[in-house]
Amino acid sequence: MRFGLRMAGPVLALLAAPISAFAEITRFDEQVSTFDLDNGMEVVVIEDHRAPVVVHMMWYRAGSADEQPGVSGVAHFLEHLLFKATDNMEAGEFSKTVAANGGSDNAFTSYDYTAYFQRVASDRLELMMQMEADRMVNLRLTEADILTEREVIIEERNQRTENDPNALFGEQASAALYMNHRYGVPVIGWRHEMETLELPDTLEYYEQFYAPNNAILIVAGDVTPQEVKEMAERHYGPLKANPDLEPRARPQEPVHNVERRLVFEDPRVSQPYVRRSYLAPERDSEDQKTAAALMLGANLLGDGQTSFMTQKLQFEDKTAVFATAYYRGTSLDDTSFTTIVVPVPGVSLSEAEAQMDAVLEEFMETPIDQAHLARIKSQMRASRIYAKDNVQGLANSYGRALTSGLTIADILAWPDVVENITEEDIKTAMRTVLNNKSSVTGWLTSGREAAQ
Repeated sequence: MRFGLRMAGPVLALLAAPISAFAEITRFDEQVSTFDLDNGMEVVVIEDHRAPVVVHMMWYRAGSADEQPGVSGVAHFLEHLLFKATDNMEAGEFSKTVAANGGSDNAFTSYDYTAYFQRVASDRLELMMQMEADRMVNLRLTEADILTEREVIIEERNQRTENDPNALFGEQASAALYMNHRYGVPVIGWRHEMETLELPDTLEYYEQFYAPNNAILIVAGDVTPQEVKEMAERHYGPLKANPDLEPRARPQEPVHNVERRLVFEDPRVSQPYVRRSYLAPERDSEDQKTAAALMLGANLLGDGQTSFMTQKLQFEDKTAVFATAYYRGTSLDDTSFTTIVVPVPGVSLSEAEAQMDAVLEEFMETPIDQAHLARIKSQMRASRIYAKDNVQGLANSYGRALTSGLTIADILAWPDVVENITEEDIKTAMRTVLNNKSSVTGWLTSGREAAQ
């Protein structure tokens, strides 16, 4: 059974309106093409004709870091509310229609973006566009919706954060690392502000950011760029841009002049550990070299059984049950580089921290194992090849990059940037980042461990 969407007369008239000329399709390679609509919407098509399936993703250049102070969590709250009623659909009808057509759908919110997606048979793509265009401009919320869904997100916070000491610890550590930027505020929101979110808060965010000139449509799967272009012009093309949309300018971090420390005690902690996060530069458009060097440095230092930290602390010294380092460079603004050491029983957190410091210093003074670096690059090349088999994963990676300020040219250039990174590049980038004055060191403990 295929569900139809009930379209009101004015909307039908809008869709029937003449459409002006649109930009031509630009093909970057045999798989990726792009074009822009006159209203400012960017459209990316990733072709894969091996199965009659398509992923339709709508990405908004707006996440929790774009919220106004005092309404933390409103971006995620609105994500939930977008499944409520519109002028043309009843509450819940969107997902029911997707399911009735044999597909699946969901949504997610992060600091820099909010995304909605459906995976369906390729002949149902136009129906997805019709519904997504409708809820971009025709959302109809009630006070009852606010009260009901507010309880849902508060319970989500209870389950994912309040009941998890590790999540609470991470939340506090991020708040300490970012002294001025909204990355220090949890995506789900601070509980006391979530409890006071009201209808005007959600409508203000919706009306400001949910517009075609703040959106990126990514369609991946069994489609051609021309097919997508014709459908996008029909359903998204007539939507009006928000003329008041301003450039994304968030409060930036001041110079960090002192290291920060915290001890988080919770009797529910079963495995204490030491964590340190450093403020680090993000991956920038046309300037991805530093990010590539930090990514490789994190892999060499603490990713997997052959990494430097694991070999030293887990296998040689036998003082840690786990050690890792990670860097997430796909971010609109400054991100972080993090190291973690989980000590074996009997090793105190102060000893674990001292060993972490010693390993970091040794890593910076020791020549990089070129065979290990070559293996990491080879594994990354293989991962990129395998990733082409997952159109939803490809759509995700493009969406995250594009909403974080990168371009398709940057995405396609990334493998060569990574391939050309040298030992000197890695050490230079890490020497700049591993500065304790721009770091937060935290201990997660049950309180039974000696904090000394």
